[in-house]
Amino acid sequence: MKKDIHPKFYLDAVVTCACGATWKTGSTRKEIRTEVCSSCHPFFTGQQQRIIDIEGQVDRFYKRLQARQEFVEQQKVREGAKTSMDRPIAELELGNRSTDALLKAGLETVGKVFELLEKGDEALLAVDGFGRKSLIDLKKRLRALGYEVPEAA
Repeated sequence: MKKDIHPKFYLDAVVTCACGATWKTGSTRKEIRTEVCSSCHPFFTGQQQRIIDIEGQVDRFYKRLQARQEFVEQQKVREGAKTSMDRPIAELELGNRSTDALLKAGLETVGKVFELLEKGDEALLAVDGFGRKSLIDLKKRLRALGYEVPEAA
């Protein structure tokens, strides 16, 4: 074996815990500091409901959990806004002719269009400049956005 390549070994190395407990052991370091020992660790003390937070791991976990909950809430708000009855007709992207016909008839929101759709297809077809193809396109677009379109009477 080569000589002088091994670190010095201390038989009386002192270990100091954050709770104040100290003891001696053998080590290559003269002094060792630790955050948790058998005197203060929840497993050995029987206080297992106590959480040990080393380097903020618990805080990071709770931040991720909070971020996830906020994301889920935002998704619900987006989905709710997607199927809102106050949504303007212009956002449906039906085409200029269909959109203009509905706007001239005073149907500016999806809610007003649904009021006519509940009366039947003929009520919406009675709008000047709004034909059967426009009605089919309107229903397809509403279904694609998540609205439940009433069936024709």
